[in-house]
Amino acid sequence: MSVSRVSRLIPPFRNLLLCFAVLALGWAAQPALAQPVSAAAQAASDELPPGIQRMYAMGGVTEYRLENGLRVLLAPDAAQPNVTVNMTYLVGSRHENYGETGMAHLLEHMLFRGTPSLQDALAEFSRRGLRANGSTNEDRTNYYASFAADPTTLDWYLRWQADVMVNALIAREDLDAEMTVVRNEMEQSENSPFSILMQKLRAVAYQWHNYGKSTIGARSDVENVDIANLRDFYKLHYQPDNAVLIVTGDFDAAQALSTIHAAFASIPKPERHLPPEYTLEPVQDGERQISLHRAGGSPIIAALYRVPEAASPAYVPVELGVAILGDEPAGLLYRKLVETGLASDVFSFAAGKHQPGYALLGAVLTDTMDAAKTRDALRELLDTLSPEDFTQADLDRVRRQWLTGWDKVQANPAALASNLSEYSAMGDWRLYFLQRDLVEQATLEDVRTQTLAYLVPDNRTLGTYLPTEKPKRAPSAPQTDVNALLKDYAGREQSAAVAAFDASPANIEAQTQRKTLTLPNGPVQLALLPKPTRGQLVQASLLMQFGDVESLKETSAVADAVSALLLHGSKRLSRQEIEDRVTALQAQVSISATPGQVQVMLSTISENLPDLITLVTEILAEPSFPEPELERYKRQVSTGNANARAEPASVASRALARHDNPWPKGDVRYTPTFDEELAGYTALKTADLHRFHQRFYGAGKLAFAAVGEFDPEAVTAALEAGIKTWPEAPAFTPIPNPLRAVKPVQLTLDTPDKANAFYLTHLPLPVQDTDPDFSALLLANYLLGGSETSRLWQRVRVQDGLSYTVRSDLSASPREPSGAWSMYAIHAPDTSERLKAAFKETLSNALEQGFTDQEVAQGISAMLNYRKLNRTRDAVLAQGWINYLDLGRDFTWSARMDEDLSKLDAGKVNEVLRKYLKPEQISSALASDPGKR
Repeated sequence: MSVSRVSRLIPPFRNLLLCFAVLALGWAAQPALAQPVSAAAQAASDELPPGIQRMYAMGGVTEYRLENGLRVLLAPDAAQPNVTVNMTYLVGSRHENYGETGMAHLLEHMLFRGTPSLQDALAEFSRRGLRANGSTNEDRTNYYASFAADPTTLDWYLRWQADVMVNALIAREDLDAEMTVVRNEMEQSENSPFSILMQKLRAVAYQWHNYGKSTIGARSDVENVDIANLRDFYKLHYQPDNAVLIVTGDFDAAQALSTIHAAFASIPKPERHLPPEYTLEPVQDGERQISLHRAGGSPIIAALYRVPEAASPAYVPVELGVAILGDEPAGLLYRKLVETGLASDVFSFAAGKHQPGYALLGAVLTDTMDAAKTRDALRELLDTLSPEDFTQADLDRVRRQWLTGWDKVQANPAALASNLSEYSAMGDWRLYFLQRDLVEQATLEDVRTQTLAYLVPDNRTLGTYLPTEKPKRAPSAPQTDVNALLKDYAGREQSAAVAAFDASPANIEAQTQRKTLTLPNGPVQLALLPKPTRGQLVQASLLMQFGDVESLKETSAVADAVSALLLHGSKRLSRQEIEDRVTALQAQVSISATPGQVQVMLSTISENLPDLITLVTEILAEPSFPEPELERYKRQVSTGNANARAEPASVASRALARHDNPWPKGDVRYTPTFDEELAGYTALKTADLHRFHQRFYGAGKLAFAAVGEFDPEAVTAALEAGIKTWPEAPAFTPIPNPLRAVKPVQLTLDTPDKANAFYLTHLPLPVQDTDPDFSALLLANYLLGGSETSRLWQRVRVQDGLSYTVRSDLSASPREPSGAWSMYAIHAPDTSERLKAAFKETLSNALEQGFTDQEVAQGISAMLNYRKLNRTRDAVLAQGWINYLDLGRDFTWSARMDEDLSKLDAGKVNEVLRKYLKPEQISSALASDPGKR
C-alpha cells in the first residue's frame, strides 16, 4: 500500500521528466478524430456476454461497459507471458471532506484486511505468487497485481476484486491493528525533506482546493477516524459506476470478459448520486513563501506554479516547456545553477491532474552553498524567462525523450495498466493516446506562449509576499469537457499482434544463441535471444571485468567516478551530444560498477541496437572526463553523503557493515566511515580518472547479452567493430569475500529529528549457492520474512501493526561458502522494544515449531510462480544471461533450481532452518531519534 506522491530522496532528480511524462499529459491542438464503436460494428463483432457493451477501441485497448456502470479495459498482449490487473476507483484525497483527510488512503489499507470469505488478502496473494499492492493519490485509488499468465489465477483475482468491491469488512479491530502501520508510512514521508517541502508548498499554493492537502492525511484525522464514517465513504465511492477495471498482458479476452461478467454483473448499479465538485482555486495574486527547518538532509530551493488540468489545451505545452528548463545538461536551470556552482543538482516536472495541477522547478545544494544566493538566482532566472530560452532543438530533444518513454510504457503490460489507471483518473483513459498525438504536434510557439503565461511571479510559491503595483496575472484555466473532447476520437490502428513466447528455462536455453566472439585482444562471450516484442524493443547488457584485489587497492572512489562520468563526454562528443544521440536512438543507457567490473545496460528498438552499441563502445574506449563535470559530480556525492548521515537505514547498515569488516583501509572490500568516503571523493582529480581508465578498461574478459527483437548478425558485427581496437585489460580475478568470524553486537545509533526508526540484523552464513542446502534455505527465508505470508510479516505487520515494511533477505556467494541472512523493519522509535521482542519471539517460534506442511507447500508454489514471472521479463533475462556467462552457467541452472524447490518438504526445510539460523550469533543495529525511544 502506498500514497502516490513525489517522495524521492534528494539527489538526484534527473529522471523525474520521464517519470512524470507518462503520468501527467495534456492537450495541445485538435487532431483528426474518428467515431467510437458503432452499433453496427458492435453487432458484427464477436458475441459478447449479455449486459456488456463494447464502447471504444484504440491502440490495442478496448473499453467495455457493464449495465451497472463498471468500465472494463482489456489490452491483450502475448509478447510477455504475464498478466496485470488494475482496479481503479475514481476516488482520492480530493474527495475528502473536513475531518476526513487520509480517509481514501486508510480505506486502501483496510480493503486488504479482507472480506468474510478471505480475511488476509496479502497473504493469499503471496501464496499464489501475485505481486500485488495498492496506491492512493489525489484523484484515484487503485489495487493491482501482476502474475505469470494463468487463467486460473486471473479468474481468482478478478473474483476477489468483485468480492472486495462490496463485501469489505472494515472492522474496528482491523482498523486498530492497521493504524500503527499507517502512522509508520506517514512517518516515512516525514523523514524526507523533499516530501515535506512538497507538502508545505502545495498547502500554501492551494488555499481552498484539496490538492493542497496531503494524501496520507492529517495525523489527527487518521488517528481519530470514525469507523462508521469510513464505511460510509466506502459504500459511497466503491461502486461499479465509479470504477475502471483494467487487464493487460497475456490472456484470453473472451474468457476474461466471461469471468468479469460472472463476477461483477450481479452487483447492482447504485441509486445514489456522487456529490458534485465545485471548489475551484482562484487565480493566485502574488508570490507566496514557505520556509522549512529540519535536521539532516541537503538544502533545497523549489518554485511551484499552478498549471491547468491534464486535459486542458494548455497543459502539454507547459509540460514540455518545464521539461526544457530542467533538462540536463542543456536546460537553463542546469546551466545557470549547477555549472555556476550555485547548486549540485536541479529538477523540474509538471504534475497533470484531473483538476488544475502544478509544475515544480528547483535545485539541490550542498551544505556549503549559499541558499539565499541560489534562491535569488533561481527567482531571477524564472522572472526573466523569454521566448529565446526555448529553442526548436530543445523541444525536439524533450519531445523525443517523452515519446521514447511512451513507447516503452506501451510495450510493457504492467506499465500500460498503470498508465491507463492514471489517465482514467485524469478524465478518460483515451487521453493516454491523445496526448501522444498532441506531444508530436506541439509547436515551439505553443510551448513558449503557454509556459511563459503560467511561469510568472504572481503564480509562484517560493519567497515572501511582494506588493506589486501592476501584477501580472496567470490566465484562468477553463474547465475542459473531456466527453466533448473525446467524442469523435478513435486513436490509431493497433500495432501488429506479437506471438506468445514460451518463457520456460528449456525454451530460453534452446532459443538463445551462445557463442564466443574471438578478437585479437581477447574473447567476448555472447548470449543472444532474438524474440518478437511489442514495439520491437530489445534489452541488452555489456559486462567488462578486470583486475584483482591487489591491483585494485586504493581505487574505490576513482572507480565509481569513472563509471559515473563515462556518459558525460568523450573525445569526440560532448555530454549534450551524447545525450542527444541516445535520445535520437530512442534508447536508455545506464552504467553501474562494482570492484573489478563495469556493466552497461541498454534498451532501445531493434533497428537502433547496432548504432547504440557503436556509441557505447566508443564512449567506453574514449571518455574525456571534463573537469567541470568532475567538480559537479563531487558536489553531488557530497550532497548524497550528507543525506546518508541523517537517514536511519543508511546509518544502521553502514554501522553493521563496518563491524563485519576485517579489511584494511584501501582494500576495495573495506567499508569507510562517512567522513572517509567523502574525503576519498573530494580528493579526486581528472588525472586520477584518466590513469584508472587507461590501466583497467579494455578487452579480455567481456560478456554481452541481448533479449528481444534484433538482428544477431548486425549486433555481433557492431560489437566486433567497436571492441577490436580496445587495449587489453589486466586479467580478472573475482574479489574473494570469505566467511569470517564476527562477534555479535547490538548497536544503538542516534538519528535526531527523524520520525522513523530502522532496525537491522545480520547473521553470517557458511553457505554457497551450489550447496545442497541452498534451495531449502532460500525457501526458509521466504517463509520467515520474504513474503506477505511470512512469519515476520504476519507477526510484526499484521498482528502487532508495528511496521510498514518488514523483511528478511538471504544472500549466498556463487564462488565460495560465504553468505548472510539479514532482517529489517521500519518503525516508530517508541515501538523499538516491542519490535525487537516480536523479532525474537518469531525466530524462536520458527525454530521450536518449524514450518508446517501447508506453509511449505504454499511457499513452493508461490516461489515457483515468482520465478516464472521473472523469466517473462526481457530485462531480467538479459541480466540472467550476463550472470550465467560470468559463472559458466546457463538456464538449466534455473530449471534445476525450480526442480530442487519443488521437491522440498517441511522436514528438510526445518532441518536447514535449524542448521543455519542461530539467534545468539545475530548482530543488530537500531537507528532512531534518541528523544523518541
